[in-house]
Amino acid sequence: MARVSGSGLPRLRLVIGDEELLVSRAITDTIAAARAADPDTEVHRRAGGELLAGELAELLSPSLFGGRRVLVVDSGQDTKKDIIAALLAYAADPEDDVVLVVAHAGGAKGKALADGLKAAGADVVPAAKISKHRERVDFVRNEIRRQGGKIGEDAAEALLNAVGNDLRELVAACSQLVADTGGRIDLSTVAQYYRGRAEVSGFTVADAVMVGDTAAALEALRWALHVGVDPVPIADAIADGVRTVARVAAAGKGSAYQLAGNLGMPPWKVERAQRQARGWTAEALVDAMRVAAECNAAVKGGSDDRGYALERAVFAVVAARAGGIGR
Repeated sequence: MARVSGSGLPRLRLVIGDEELLVSRAITDTIAAARAADPDTEVHRRAGGELLAGELAELLSPSLFGGRRVLVVDSGQDTKKDIIAALLAYAADPEDDVVLVVAHAGGAKGKALADGLKAAGADVVPAAKISKHRERVDFVRNEIRRQGGKIGEDAAEALLNAVGNDLRELVAACSQLVADTGGRIDLSTVAQYYRGRAEVSGFTVADAVMVGDTAAALEALRWALHVGVDPVPIADAIADGVRTVARVAAAGKGSAYQLAGNLGMPPWKVERAQRQARGWTAEALVDAMRVAAECNAAVKGGSDDRGYALERAVFAVVAARAGGIGR
């Protein structure tokens, strides 16, 4: 259990990982919480490799003038052995008015410090690199929630497609969306804000179609056409959505990681298709493939009104999912 001071703040906090944004945020949040409890809180930051024993003892002592003190040790993995020993000795009996925050990159280097702080009951804040698509989707959803909003899975996917994987850019995008919308963010909201990007428009339409959300699909489609997105990539995205769900559904049960290698798809795409496959039958997918093929033919030269062909495909694929065409 984490050691907590009388004010509810952790006396020991270990921020472990090398994702710069998450490390910085954990430290900033800790300092903000300390200052909220005591505006006169003293804050000191030192690099682990530069700490000296005498200085450490002074920094970990309560302030002579009373009040709280926060010591942040950056790059804890670089801390020397004698300083690690001193930090762990302190962690065994920390001061009530001192908050010690150690940022450690993880891994084998300096592992004794991280393990010792965990054993001493430090509050552990994970800050590892976010490298998997699933983790990025969760990050977007949590970030929107952190800022007082709410976003669905498909809208989070669309925002990732629009903004990219840089966490700072994603945080900025989430902040802007929450501020401008009051916090209720759906596919049409993302399509509206990032309507000039074909990759968002096409796959946003397809994702909504595959889960039977006609209103969201039409909203995204009309935004895309309104700003001049070519209908061809939208039709291709719908066809790809149907094919992907059909392939994943046919592969049977199993984890996304087990199926990914056999299907030649990234795990995140398999996982998304598994979610979208709920509610589809094999017969309905056959009908949807026929609709997607007809839409592609119409959009790529056989129709005078390509926008109408796409709207008709949206209705027809959703109807196929509900069992309303082909039988």
